[in-house]
Amino acid sequence: MPFAPAASAEEELVRSASQGDRAAFEELYNRNARLVRAVLLARVAIDHVEDLMQDVFIQAYRQLPRLRTPAAFRGWLMSIARNRAAEHHRESRRNLALAPTRQPVTGHEEAVIILDAIRKLPEAYRETLILRLVEGMTGPEIADRANLTPDSVRVNLSRGMKLLREKLTLGGRK
Repeated sequence: MPFAPAASAEEELVRSASQGDRAAFEELYNRNARLVRAVLLARVAIDHVEDLMQDVFIQAYRQLPRLRTPAAFRGWLMSIARNRAAEHHRESRRNLALAPTRQPVTGHEEAVIILDAIRKLPEAYRETLILRLVEGMTGPEIADRANLTPDSVRVNLSRGMKLLREKLTLGGRK
């Protein structure tokens, strides 16, 4: 029962934040920002992540009073992030004719290539790899934050890394 205190503490924060407690929402942000960043990095270009993170948390703050089950907060927040990324892609396609083509930022080119390769992996591996490689989370942290079993995390990381190496090797990188 070691997870119960953490879950109940987060549930209390959710309840307080849903009643307008900004400090409680700030703590929820601090606890979950890395997770939301990973969800977004797995789906959108790195130069859009910070803006989309703000959008996700603003939307969560506004909709929080409608969340019925405080224990569902983390999954609900991840869904908001996934939906915001999908919406971003729809908006990008509509605005494609208006936007100039972007080149990778000098000095970050390799990171951009790796993130692009991760985004092309099956969804089951993307978020887990981003949480590990970008956010530096351990397997148990990923399992806890993403509501996965430790075995699922190990399998996703192992298979995801294998696929990532193959993609990068086939792309001329080792």
